[in-house]
Amino acid sequence: MSAPDLLPLDEARARILEDVLPLRGGSTPLAEALGRVLAEDAHALITLPPWDNSAMDGYAVRSEDVREATPESPVTLAVVGEVAAGHEPEAGVGERQAMRVLTGGMMPAGADAVVKVEDTDAPAGVAELPQAVAVHVAVGPGKDVRAAGSDMHQGDHLLDAGARISPAAVAVLAAAGHARVNVHRVPRVGVIATGDELTPLGQPLGPASIPDSNSESIAAQIAAAGGQPVRLGIAIDDREIVRERLLEGVRDCDVLVVTGGVSVGAHDLVKEVFAEIGTLDLWRVAIQPGKPLAYGSAPRPDGGYCLLFGLPGNPVSSFVTFELFVRPVVRRLRGDPADQGRIHARATLAETVRKSAPRRAFVRVTLEADDAGRLQAHLAGGQGSHVLSALAQADALAVIEEGPAEVPAGTEVEVIRLDVEVA
Repeated sequence: MSAPDLLPLDEARARILEDVLPLRGGSTPLAEALGRVLAEDAHALITLPPWDNSAMDGYAVRSEDVREATPESPVTLAVVGEVAAGHEPEAGVGERQAMRVLTGGMMPAGADAVVKVEDTDAPAGVAELPQAVAVHVAVGPGKDVRAAGSDMHQGDHLLDAGARISPAAVAVLAAAGHARVNVHRVPRVGVIATGDELTPLGQPLGPASIPDSNSESIAAQIAAAGGQPVRLGIAIDDREIVRERLLEGVRDCDVLVVTGGVSVGAHDLVKEVFAEIGTLDLWRVAIQPGKPLAYGSAPRPDGGYCLLFGLPGNPVSSFVTFELFVRPVVRRLRGDPADQGRIHARATLAETVRKSAPRRAFVRVTLEADDAGRLQAHLAGGQGSHVLSALAQADALAVIEEGPAEVPAGTEVEVIRLDVEVA
């Protein structure tokens, strides 16, 4: 297969995302919905509060009866009962009467305000119900009363489709009466590592073997992006085995990520197998690291399609290409905005950076704020595509645009924060 011209990054990403839509929504128990994305607008199923209730422990009164109450001249009211949260009042409140009410208790008929227990002569805490209570302050209508519907009314709009369900959203949905919500399905993303040299983690290494780190790192990136990783193991450099393993992943996954086998070597079979089982829509992108990216799709038995990504085998290249291309796809499939979900900032290079002139480079850096609060980007060790130690130290990728092969220290560049995430 002859090597095509390098695609610009933005064009490649646009082509990949062009036809990617969120996965169909389905009803899910609210208890399992944290972090999921709403597939439809959410509305209140009930009015909240459903009835007027007390915001304080105290006494429900008619405000007109205590409008002249002061500490020096308290107003004494007859206590006609008590109402606690979860119980209905057994009577109403008439002229110069009061009812002891606990926080959340339903307001009795006739009462339009609550006097805090601290503003009466009644003891606080657990105490016998008094026959009368002296009120030391005047209160106006509505004082310390939570009015029915003051939070929400049945049918009110609560959350937009596309909203990520946070703990606060769970609280709102539960209070609004939702036991289940309609959310987008989490994409299943298969991971296959290729190469005769790979050994599963925990097994002894042979004389020419290395641990399969890509499967673990890619699975971690999938989970961090909100997908469900499906580990499909290692495929040795044999066409039929690669084909069999890919078809296994296609049957069960929405996206399949294969690391290794996408360059121009004699054993680089993945892109050719993509074309055999489906399509190879693009190959080779003008970025550094990660030039030999492959992308396509293959039909599933259920009538849908599995998106195919072939990432370079070098671990840093696979990490960066996942970040740039696969992460936005996973986010869009789960209903999030189709971007990286990362904070982009500006920083000044602390050292000179050298790169391939025609390609956009993504340099691993650590960020440090100077005395003025401006970010300085320091190279995080060696920048070779095999140097995982530098990747582990990095908290950002510095974006070095196409152009000069050398960018001097002091140049301001865009950085993609890896240590923080936005929804």
